[in-house]
Amino acid sequence: MQVVHRREGVVWLSDRTRPFVIVLIESRASIDPLRPVAHLGVACGSREDVDALCRRARDEDVLITGPCDYGPPVGYWAFLRDPDGHTLEVSHGQEVGLVAGKETDAASGSAQRAAGERSSSG
Repeated sequence: MQVVHRREGVVWLSDRTRPFVIVLIESRASIDPLRPVAHLGVACGSREDVDALCRRARDEDVLITGPCDYGPPVGYWAFLRDPDGHTLEVSHGQEVGLVAGKETDAASGSAQRAAGERSSSG
């Protein structure tokens, strides 16, 4: 895991292989695990995907908040409650997805170039 975003009181950790991040938020209060503000985040392909999940969550009475647009680096997001009461964030436009995607693309490109060099030299 690597720090992919940091600001006062907030750190995002990612393995940089997929659009997944663990968000750690400093708080003086005692907070139950995986309830706002502690949560797992999942990137969606579009704002429309976030909106569709929010409509479904609202219908099932599990929408906690959102959708909200905070701009970069947080993006368009919402909090949903899973059956165990944990918080799941669904989002679009968070920079963590871009960071993980760039890292994955770069690693993939390096591997492809290395494979090409081996095949052309042999």
